[in-house]
Amino acid sequence: MAFEIKMPQLGLTMEEGTVAKWLKQEGDSVKKGDVLLEITTDKLTSEIESEADGVLLKIVAEEGEDVPVKGLLGYIGEAGEQIAQASAPAAAPAPAPAPAPAEAKKAGDTSVVVVGGGPGGYVAAIRAAQLGGKVTLIEKNKLGGTCLNVGCIPTKVLLHAAEALTEAKHMDNLGIQVSVNGIDWKAVQSRKEAVTNQLVSGVTGLMKANKIRVIEGTASFASKTTLEVVKKDGTKENVPFDKVILATGSVPAVPPIPGVKENAACVDSTGALAFDHVPETLLVIGGGVIGMELATAYSRFGAKVTVVEAMPKLLPMMDGELTAMLRKKMEASGVTILTEAKVQSVEAAPVGAKVQVEVGGKVESFEAEKVLVAVGRRTDTEALGLDKVGIAHDRGRITVNDKMETNVPNIYAIGDCLGKVMLAHVASAQGEVAAENALGETAVYDGKTNPSCVYTDPEFAGVGLTEEKAKEEGIPYQVGKFPLMANGKALIMNGGEGMIKFIIGKEYGEVLGVHILGPRATDLIGECALAIGMEATVDEIYATIHAHPTVTEAVREAALAATKRAIHIPNK
Repeated sequence: MAFEIKMPQLGLTMEEGTVAKWLKQEGDSVKKGDVLLEITTDKLTSEIESEADGVLLKIVAEEGEDVPVKGLLGYIGEAGEQIAQASAPAAAPAPAPAPAPAEAKKAGDTSVVVVGGGPGGYVAAIRAAQLGGKVTLIEKNKLGGTCLNVGCIPTKVLLHAAEALTEAKHMDNLGIQVSVNGIDWKAVQSRKEAVTNQLVSGVTGLMKANKIRVIEGTASFASKTTLEVVKKDGTKENVPFDKVILATGSVPAVPPIPGVKENAACVDSTGALAFDHVPETLLVIGGGVIGMELATAYSRFGAKVTVVEAMPKLLPMMDGELTAMLRKKMEASGVTILTEAKVQSVEAAPVGAKVQVEVGGKVESFEAEKVLVAVGRRTDTEALGLDKVGIAHDRGRITVNDKMETNVPNIYAIGDCLGKVMLAHVASAQGEVAAENALGETAVYDGKTNPSCVYTDPEFAGVGLTEEKAKEEGIPYQVGKFPLMANGKALIMNGGEGMIKFIIGKEYGEVLGVHILGPRATDLIGECALAIGMEATVDEIYATIHAHPTVTEAVREAALAATKRAIHIPNK
């Protein structure tokens, strides 16, 4: 008799699950313990294993279907066995509607469409749903956007693996004997995909939990109140809206360098995340965040890395003094860095490419197995048809005010498609602002607390004004610096490499900017962003007791140093 595969109850509050993916197909042989399918519940993804040997006779619940606990998913039995009846899974009982105030009912009548399911779009969709909007999200690729699929998250998985490899190689410094036998690159890539898939499944679960309809397809304006969506199967659907939030993101920019497009060795950041092996040599065109992070990862994996940057310094948005310290550390680790250098052309080579670089008034030739083109990103707005409805933009960069409103009523835009600060956390913050304004609240975006983070070795983070910017704007300021060599926890973690730097107003001591190069810099910067947002003065930082031994107590020491009150270094 055929064995029924049923939706398990994976938690006390679980009422239903969504079939995310069948890993076995009808007719496949299965053994007890084999993974049959994946299901999602809110932010969790779980694997369902077979409880019997046999053949997967029939799939009852297709991918994307919601199935109640103990609902039928499929059948396992003997080859050729007939199933008397394969009933479809029962629909989950609809919850009784809760009484809502008149204002919420009015919000519920507002249809909000979000175009783009990245960190800006899906956050905007969730916030709009929280405020009572009837929300539809349109995504042409995968939920999670660039960040979760081919950006922030997969990059950090590679960086974490590379960091672990480096630490393992230096365990003898801690008195621990470890033998490193090499890199299982397929396993590294599998780990990257597993983390990405779990987070994407989590976003899928959040859409479901917030009753957000998701349409897979490419959207364009049919009118000022309707979008036309071309779905993946080629069919079209008109989606009317009361409010629309554009969150279409960005794509890698391709510079007009002869040979870049034609040479298969040249890849963008997406390609660099999916190498089938660690290249022996890697040349990186662009010393911004993407270039420096991937240069860090692959140099740690063993590649010989060269970075070519056209500007006088790396990471132009970061503090110059700390950037110089980072450059020195990377060069000491074996990375070749060329600044004020311009790539003239890319030519074919026996293995990879030959890159002609003008530096110091002469042209030098570099050969590399792979060339990472990381010169920035451009807005992905062409498909929208902005001009059709009169949305103001500058070559595809949508123009908005601090409420994220475009010049066309009821149309908002957020994130990378604005062409300004292309960071996931900025898009998310703007998404909340846009959703709140769309649903009748009043919110404004203020970017002064926006931190910039670079996951190099050591980590680099900053918020507020750099010293260069304070000088440029003619603001009287004072500087406080604390070397992490004098911090016990940093000394333990990475030998004390790095520094924390405060920029404060000269008259009142208000925190204007904080910049950190050191272990866990990207975590430490949150306190400093909060201080700037609260318009805190430096004495409010050092009046706060910081735990010992931590790296964060070095934040307090740098604040003390700004007023020549540092305890653990001489004040100059």
